[in-house]
Amino acid sequence: MADDSTRSRVWTVPNVLSMLRLLGVPLFLWLVLVPEADWWALAVLMLAGVTDFLDGYLARRLNQTSPLGQILDPVADRLYILAVVIGLALRDIIPWWVALSLPLRDLLLWGLVPLLRTRGYSALPVHFLGKAATFNLLYAFPLLLLGDGDGTVATLANVFGWAFALWGIGLYWWAGILYAWQVRTLLKTTERRRADTDA
Repeated sequence: MADDSTRSRVWTVPNVLSMLRLLGVPLFLWLVLVPEADWWALAVLMLAGVTDFLDGYLARRLNQTSPLGQILDPVADRLYILAVVIGLALRDIIPWWVALSLPLRDLLLWGLVPLLRTRGYSALPVHFLGKAATFNLLYAFPLLLLGDGDGTVATLANVFGWAFALWGIGLYWWAGILYAWQVRTLLKTTERRRADTDA
């Protein structure tokens, strides 16, 4: 009975959407780098944005939140952002400082995880600023990809894409600084967890 319950919390509609989103990461990279099929790559990005909204909405609506879903959703977001910035930087659509600034922030936050574990935590709740940053970036990159061309549509897409990208990068780092501050506060106000030893 416990196994069935656990399985039902894994194979939920939101989790399946997140898994499908993860499968789209290598597909996007292949499309944007090998055949340079930008319209298909754009379609994958748009589908990722829609499923990112849907999995959170359906998790709340259907009461299908799960520990796995709380891991899959941000992991899928981070991998998409990483794949997109690498793909667009290799295509010279965005400068490398943009491509490196986002994973650098994640790398710095991952470095805080061992400190959290000394207080009995594996992670802190996702801040709304982080969600807002991800929203901006997931809309920025398809526009920047669409803006890699000529004509009025490409020019408008490029302008709006950079607007979303700069806001997204700023919010991404702001959320990271707030997260680091939360960790600092937790370290000061919470006692270190004793090692689980039976000596």
